[in-house]
Amino acid sequence: MSPELEQTLSMLSAHRSVLGYLLITRGLHPSIIRHSGVVFEGEHGRKYAAVVGRIVESVQGGLEELNPGDGVGTSEGDGDEVRFMRIRTKRHELLISPDDRYLLAVLQDPAI
Repeated sequence: MSPELEQTLSMLSAHRSVLGYLLITRGLHPSIIRHSGVVFEGEHGRKYAAVVGRIVESVQGGLEELNPGDGVGTSEGDGDEVRFMRIRTKRHELLISPDDRYLLAVLQDPAI
């Protein structure tokens, strides 16, 4: 892992509103590369990883459906892509940052 990523993960862990983070592989069966926070321990963490993977793939599929690269303002294969997502619920906020190789998901308490 790059030093920049290590530093970012360290900063995230230290932030008081962050309950934890997941660094997940991309692909058909996402797996956890690294995690922080008790909320992502064990089976609960594996469930979160699977759900985050499905959320990103679903949103990306929707973008491709809306903008199929039909020549209107885009060239072939130059469709839109998910860059960052923020999902807020009553209790938490889930921040997802997709990359070509992995997904970074951060769970935070927005009340803090």
